[in-house]
Amino acid sequence: MIRWTLRSKEFSAFLSAIIFLGCIQGCKEVAPSSASPAPPNIVFILADDLGWADLPTYGNAFHETPNLDRLRAEGMLFSNAYAAAPVCSPTRASIQAGQYPARLGINDFITGHWRPYEQMIVPKNRTQYLPDSLTTIGEAMKAAGYATGYFGKWHLGWNSPYMPGDQGYDDWRVHRRGTFYKLKSRDAIFPPDDNLDDESRLSEVLTDYSLSFIEQNKANPFFLFLSHYDVHVQLDADRDLIDKYLKKEVKDSFPGNAIYAAMIEHIDRSLGRIMEKLDALGLAENTMVVFFSDNGGLVSRFDKIPLLAKDKLEIYENSPLQYIATSNAPLRAEKGTVFEGGIREPLLVKWPKVVAAGSTSLQLISSIDFFPTFVELGKGKLPPEQAIDGDSFAGILSGERTETDRTLYWHYPVYHHDRPAGAIRQGKWKMIEYFDTEEVELYDLNEDIGEQNNLANQLPDKRRELSEQLANWRREIAAQMPVPNPDFDAERREEWGKHPDRQ
Repeated sequence: MIRWTLRSKEFSAFLSAIIFLGCIQGCKEVAPSSASPAPPNIVFILADDLGWADLPTYGNAFHETPNLDRLRAEGMLFSNAYAAAPVCSPTRASIQAGQYPARLGINDFITGHWRPYEQMIVPKNRTQYLPDSLTTIGEAMKAAGYATGYFGKWHLGWNSPYMPGDQGYDDWRVHRRGTFYKLKSRDAIFPPDDNLDDESRLSEVLTDYSLSFIEQNKANPFFLFLSHYDVHVQLDADRDLIDKYLKKEVKDSFPGNAIYAAMIEHIDRSLGRIMEKLDALGLAENTMVVFFSDNGGLVSRFDKIPLLAKDKLEIYENSPLQYIATSNAPLRAEKGTVFEGGIREPLLVKWPKVVAAGSTSLQLISSIDFFPTFVELGKGKLPPEQAIDGDSFAGILSGERTETDRTLYWHYPVYHHDRPAGAIRQGKWKMIEYFDTEEVELYDLNEDIGEQNNLANQLPDKRRELSEQLANWRREIAAQMPVPNPDFDAERREEWGKHPDRQ
């Protein structure tokens, strides 16, 4: 596989600079009023497969995102935000339920990967849908008096009673086909939309639904979940945007895939339209806009095939960019791994009444935290019968809390871009444990964001401490573990098979 090197030292230095300047600017801001504000409208925008290093606000010099830049300038940037899993469905489930994916038993995307001849048999998801017995974030916000809307990728079940309308969302439409164009003829939107045509791009259609939802609920508190399919493969975008980036100079060995860059700008345009609507309706002042991604950036497909849409293959004919989407440098690895490149995410939050403009937080945040945070801000109640693994970061947004020492866990017991593994981060320390070989890697992320210097042998006490914590956590939540495969075949181990649950 072709490897790209992206200005690791320069990127890290640049990031340190923007964090430092952001902290200074945040300190200079007049602190928001300590009086409890009215519950805000909440707009939660989720990108698909967008990496932490993909945005200019995190140092990317090739992609262009003027609206995300504005969101950062007017709000808070989180430099240590994480998805609870390195692939989509588990992270999306963690957002909906406020629980670690391992507690839910949704460890892989639905339905999941399968290697029939590998060393280990990996656990199947306990359910290939989000259980309807759970109280979702949609249901909790609805109970708090919010109008709730969900538009876009769901990937937590394909039929009732496991759709957004069954899980607390008043108004909803999901994207259920892997396409960005010809949405009507490909039956890509459900429930079907009689007004849909084949001329519109998916990101614009989802934004149209979102704008209509805001307009219809402008007089009431609302919770809008806009779930983009960009920048998932197969990569596809409007040709005029692609041409724009084809003409742009690529620096510092960054791949500079023009189609991928254009898809990021499609997301940015969507955000711009949302913010314009909030401004026009006079809602921006008390609306919290949150931007996040579901897992780390995909560098190349796990099956090593081209990652471009068929009608875009000619753009990079005989080029490695048929196979390379982006780079997560200075982070290590990509989607499908528990290295930083697979789980660290961009997180931007704007709420003029509370969040200091241009501020930065070093707090460790996970996707499990959105549920308790939104419910607290919406003056709602957490479901007493449901374990909530996340912590509210409402106090971080208001500046009332500044601690950064916290423990987060990951459990990814399947084969993807790496082997079955688990991970723990506590403060600056990050430990990874492989389940097939019991190898352990230990990193000081304050000094080694790229996870290059394994300290496991140098710091046995720290390794032992974190290993015990990770094992105790797995027992506590009944995490499913892989087991030895009696059909292991070393010569065929990397063959991909059809998952037993896939129909």
